[in-house]
Amino acid sequence: MEPLQVNTAEELRTLVEQRNLRHIKVGLYDIDGVMAGKYLTRDKFLSALDNGFGFCDVVFGWDVGDRLYDNTRLTGWGKGYGDAQIRLIPESCRELPLEDNMVLVQGEVTGRLEGLCPRGLLRRVLDRARVMGFEAFAGFEYEFLVTDESNEALQARGYRHPKPLGSGAFGYSVLRNSVNTEFYRGLLDLCDAMRMPIEGFHEETGPGALEAALCYDKALPAADNAALFKTFSKVLAEKQGRMVSYMAKWSEDHSGQGGHIHISLKHPDGSAAFHDPAESHDISRTMRHFIGGLQRLMPEFLSLVAPTVNSFRRLVPGFWAPTSALWGIDNRTVAFRAIPGSPKAQRIEFRLPGADANPYLALAAGLAAGLYGIEHQIEPEEPVASNGYLLDAPPHLRLHRTLWDAAQALKASSAARDWFGDDFVEHFAATREWEEREFQRHVTDWELQRYFEII
Repeated sequence: MEPLQVNTAEELRTLVEQRNLRHIKVGLYDIDGVMAGKYLTRDKFLSALDNGFGFCDVVFGWDVGDRLYDNTRLTGWGKGYGDAQIRLIPESCRELPLEDNMVLVQGEVTGRLEGLCPRGLLRRVLDRARVMGFEAFAGFEYEFLVTDESNEALQARGYRHPKPLGSGAFGYSVLRNSVNTEFYRGLLDLCDAMRMPIEGFHEETGPGALEAALCYDKALPAADNAALFKTFSKVLAEKQGRMVSYMAKWSEDHSGQGGHIHISLKHPDGSAAFHDPAESHDISRTMRHFIGGLQRLMPEFLSLVAPTVNSFRRLVPGFWAPTSALWGIDNRTVAFRAIPGSPKAQRIEFRLPGADANPYLALAAGLAAGLYGIEHQIEPEEPVASNGYLLDAPPHLRLHRTLWDAAQALKASSAARDWFGDDFVEHFAATREWEEREFQRHVTDWELQRYFEII
């Protein structure tokens, strides 16, 4: 039996026995989209298939540097850092081709901390979409930096002046992808073997800048693929003595790195909810209202798609990233790009998320905002047909300029609490406040160079 054939606990048990696996790797994604995991013995894993297993809840109680939050309610010193309960997801079983004969099985949090689980949150949004009569589909595309030197070498000099895999601005270069086939073909083969296939893969504009578009799928497996792609592209690179970074903006001299999401909805009969040949550009009423919801709520949901201090370095004019909640028809200078086409191809490109965003939360934010628009029949503003970067957006469409302000907007959002739950909103906002506070403790190179002598 192959992982592709596994859909039930019994089938997964059969695979483990047929392969005579002594250990199985399990993992779950935290608030920041980082995979936490461990190896389980065969007996422990088979028991966990039926009964779940415990995982220290500190994975929801610390930041990406393992520093403990001091402002969260559901996990922390006051709660004693007990176990979160994890249920395994048999159908998530995948090959790990970089580890001989090993498989990976994902988990979700249940019980006391279930409301904090990013995958669970997206699943609940999708359940609500189905109640409304829609099945959501998505395709993620990532821009990322590949360095031609190791993490250790970069770490030793504070990640300054990375040596990119290729030099200069050479977007779509066949020369670059033909020279650097070890990484290109290695990643393509890895993604095929792990059932997260890449639809298109090319050089982006900028040194070491690449872009990969993952194949379109139902929303939950699409988000699974996106999260795993980010994790295991890093694993491949480090095994090759290289490094991959999904930081939203690693240099002021180059464009930031996006994590755009293509979104569409279907009716239960499989027909396209976004397509109506009787309307202008075939944009259905449902699609129009979905865009209206994105415009209405994205200022409130911004921290879910721009979750780091660095995210806001990317959201500046003229660098291929949106600065306000504008939309347009096949316009890449706005946050929401309506892409007309056949019933199968008609979709919205959600261009606001950075490559640093947690895929589960970014997609949940986009879907919840759009479905809210359908629920409330929100009409969008007029589409932008010019350079959106040059427009002075009205106040209600302007995006917050700091992570702190974005976190306050999320906390104050009744729509966020309705779609994501109070536990999640309060916990996530607190973690973003912590992130901003951590940043404020540090003195940057820019400040030293600007003020040390002259002030």
